[in-house]
Formats: sequence, structure tokens, C-alpha cells
Amino acid sequence: MSNRETRAPMLRNRTFDEITIGESAAVERTLMLEDIQLFALLSGDLNPQHIDPDFAATTPYQEIVAHGMWGASLLSGVLGNQLPGPGTVYRSQALRFLAPIRVGDRLTVQVTVTAKDPATRHVTLACACIDQQGKAVIEGEAVVIAPGQRIERARAALPEIRLDVHGRDGLRNLLEWVAPKGRIRVGVVHPCDDVSLSAALEAQDAGLIEPILIAPRNKLAAVAAEHGLSLDGCTVIDVPHSHAAAAEAAALAGKGEVEALMKGSLHTDELMAAIVSPSAGLRTKRRISHCFLLHTPAYPRPFIVTDAAVNIAPTLKEKADIVRNAIGLAQVIGVAEPKVAILAAVETINGDMPATLDAAALCKMADRGQITGGILDGPLAFDNAVSIAAAHIKGIRSPVAGQADVLVVPDLESGNMLAKQLIYLGGASSAGIVLGARVPVILTSRADSRESRIASYAIAVAVAHHFRATPP
Repeated sequence: MSNRETRAPMLRNRTFDEITIGESAAVERTLMLEDIQLFALLSGDLNPQHIDPDFAATTPYQEIVAHGMWGASLLSGVLGNQLPGPGTVYRSQALRFLAPIRVGDRLTVQVTVTAKDPATRHVTLACACIDQQGKAVIEGEAVVIAPGQRIERARAALPEIRLDVHGRDGLRNLLEWVAPKGRIRVGVVHPCDDVSLSAALEAQDAGLIEPILIAPRNKLAAVAAEHGLSLDGCTVIDVPHSHAAAAEAAALAGKGEVEALMKGSLHTDELMAAIVSPSAGLRTKRRISHCFLLHTPAYPRPFIVTDAAVNIAPTLKEKADIVRNAIGLAQVIGVAEPKVAILAAVETINGDMPATLDAAALCKMADRGQITGGILDGPLAFDNAVSIAAAHIKGIRSPVAGQADVLVVPDLESGNMLAKQLIYLGGASSAGIVLGARVPVILTSRADSRESRIASYAIAVAVAHHFRATPP
């Protein structure tokens, strides 16, 4: 007799008298990275073999594997839910751990009755966890006291658990990290609405910047008065309109009088046109591109999505610069050799899908030293880039798959939708920065949160200090 666990709303047991020798029950379960993280939290076992991809890569297994007792806990679930089921009391468990369980492995977890003792209602069961290749990864034996009475209960409703792998203090940690670097002078371009003006003043109060407000003075004063904001101590450069504000800001940056620029209440293309103008002297050999720095509860590290705001349909040459800019930003925030996933809809090369061809070409450019500082792989579908389990199931083995630090999108539309989905539906915190010019440009949206704007200032501070030592 064999039982497979279903999602039926009721739990029903097998009493001692009903149980027969040879009876079995099983459940199937795929190991996800979140399972390992949650087990580490509950058990307190923080062995880096299980939770640190970089450390795990140096071990004989070469990747993260599950705690052995995670598999054992699945056996407990079969005993408690199915055979014997509700009312079961554990007496002893002996197990042999035969092979590692990797993210993406699908286990059949099975118990089989081998002996019964009527005097004590003890039931002995052979236990096994078998992977998708039919190989036993755990074997052993359990002894339980089987229930004497029939029990039928509705499954208890448990609270939903959502791992916040980076905690709630991301912004505070970011501010603490950049604080020792010191303030930078930032040209705040036409901050003639409460959102951009208040963000600049808050960044000043946070010790991040010395704002140079470039806008029509009367309009700026009216916004400040309307929203109860003080301009005391701020330098204001009076200009007639937003176009003049952009030109003046770019000129100041070109002369080194400000170390970063921040977009206020003017169109992005108006500011970018001033920055790329030859008269500003802000162009470098690189294509200018935008990076979203995101941190979501569903992923264990910050990551970059690029380009989602500047380059509409980048060519291969332009994508190479987009990758280079993103690698540079990742290194500024502490990722010495970032893993770069070149995204497409599929993970194979398809001549009818230009994004896959560009991905392959970019990886070959990295192989030949034309792109340096990071590890590239692609094409990778989004799931393979961020999920070790998805990559493992599809047989993708690479140092990037499931562990990407940078996601390079095919075009602006896909990147913008991806980033905003992660922010609005995935709970991601965000910061935005434009790179490729001689100074970083803080390019935020009117819909961005206060935290996003302050975080963007903080990233600009880090980049500006890096540019002091290593000019772009």
C-alpha cells in the first residue's frame, strides 16, 4: 500500500491496529534556496557551506547544499502527517547521510513499516530520501508510538512566512557605510517641486551632500514656502528656466565645481542633453547608461538592473559599455568580481532572437579581454539568473546562474518593466544612478520613495569618492 501526500484540507491518521507491515507513505519536495535560509534561521546553524555561495564554491561540493537535518525534517513531516499521522510520538531516529542535497534537487521522502510491537504500540519504519536520479541521499530507521485512536483534523492554517534576507535596515546601513567618506557638492537641477527639493535637503541633513540648488530663485522660494522647507544655508544659483538650469549644472560639473548632478523637476532628456553636450566636457569614452541598484526580500544580495532608463534599444557596442558601467558600480559597492547575467527570454542561442546573439557576443568579448572586471554568462532567462534551483533543474552550470550581481536587460522597455515590477510587487528597495559621464547623475522618478532618493544620493557619494581616486 502506498500513499502520496496531497493538498487535501484534512489530516487523517493510521491507528496502530490499521497499520500493516510493508505499508508506506511518501511526499515529494524540491529544495529551494529559501528552504536553506529558513532552516538556518530556525536551527541557528550558520555554517557558511549552507548560506555563503562564495565560501561554498571553495568546498568539495562547490556550491551551497542543504543542512543534513533539513532532509531529516521532511521524514518527520511524513511520519506526523501521513503514516502513522496525527497523534504519532517519536521515540528514536537513526540516519545515514549518503550524499549532499543541492538546490533544485527533487526528493522523494518515503517511510515504510518494517515492524510492529503490540505491547508498546511501537512501529518501526525504514526511512529514505531519494533524489530525482533515483539515488538515496538519506537512509535510516525511525521508531514511533502509533496512535491508538482514529484522528481526523482539518489542517491548521499557519502564518505566511516571507524571508527578508537583507533586513529592514538597508538604508541605515548604506548611510553608515558612506558617512565616513564625507560630503560631496551636488548640483541639484531645477528642484522646483516638494519631492526633489525635500530630498536634497534631507540628504544635506543626513551629512551626504552640500547641495547647490540651480533653479529660478523665485520659483524655488515659492515651493519652499508652500511646503514648509527652509533654504537657509543653501547655495542657490538663479537661472531663468529648467533648460538654463541643466546647462549651468553641466558647466559646473565640467569645471569640477560639483561632483555629482541630481535631476529635479525637469524632463530627463533635457538634463541628459546638457550632460552629453560637447561644451560641458562631461563625456568619456563610455556610453552613458543607467543602473538600478535593487535589494528585494526574495534575493540574498543587492543586484543591479541595467539599462532601464537611458538607452532605448542599445546596440552590441552600447551594451558592452552598459556592462562595463555596471561592473564598475558593483565594484564601488564592494563586489570585487561581479557576476553578470545577460538576460534574454531563453537560455539558448536563437538566431531569431537578437538578445541571445548579443549575449553570446558579450560573453566572448569578456573571454577575449574586451570586457574586464566581472564574470559574464548568457543568454540566461531571468529565472536562471536569479534562482539556483531553476538553473539546476534546467541543467545550467555556471558561476553566474542563480547568483547574478548584475542583470543586463535586452532593452529599456524590458528593463524598466522588470525594475518596477520588483519595486512595486516584489518589495524591492531601490536606488538609481547614471554612469558613463565624468560625474555620477542621480536620476530618480517623481514616484520614487524618500528612501529611494536618499539611497541614490548615498550611492552617488560612493561613486564620486571613487572617481576622486580613479577618474572615469
